[in-house]
Amino acid sequence: MRNWERALAVLEALCERGQAAGHGWTLDTELLPPHQQQVNALENEGLVELACRDDRAELSALEGRPVQWAARLTPYGHDTLTYGQSRPRAKPSPGSAGPDRQLVELIPSQMAALRVFIGLTGQLRVAPADGLAEQVRAASCDHGIKRWRLYLTQEQMGSVAYGLWLHRMTGSAAEANRFAREYGVEHSPARASDNPSAGGVAARGGTGVSGRGGR
Repeated sequence: MRNWERALAVLEALCERGQAAGHGWTLDTELLPPHQQQVNALENEGLVELACRDDRAELSALEGRPVQWAARLTPYGHDTLTYGQSRPRAKPSPGSAGPDRQLVELIPSQMAALRVFIGLTGQLRVAPADGLAEQVRAASCDHGIKRWRLYLTQEQMGSVAYGLWLHRMTGSAAEANRFAREYGVEHSPARASDNPSAGGVAARGGTGVSGRGGR
């Protein structure tokens, strides 16, 4: 779960428990300490209000016991939750997902490098894998997490690794390193030397591509 998803989950829990209690507050007995720490972090962003001494005294009288901690959403927290629950989610194009394809999420700089790679089709000796250009054109962007979503075959993932390797060799290694770390696929010139064809860099774990397991 991503940070923004965890934050929304905490806000949703506070909202539901506060409404169920009738007074809007979520009490110390209703959240585990790790979750209370997450609430404290959201307070720093202005999304959550922690009960002051007077609030805790009133809640203690209502509960018939000492209340040491309580939290509720601020108006900003309510609006963040409402917006987050309504925000459109990026969806794959019909037919994109399948047993032979894997969801790949690329940060903007990776996608920019991949577009340069695709744009050089016809000029490169090792061409992009079949269908990769179509996947790039059909990719959707989830603006909430700033990721481009593609559904790629293993051959296409190897081709992406090659494109990012070219990007590494001409300036920035961060994009290739991130792809290798997240998807276990990287281009290896040593493995590709015996077969410098498109197939030599497109198959995961095969010639020209080093496979290091899944995400």
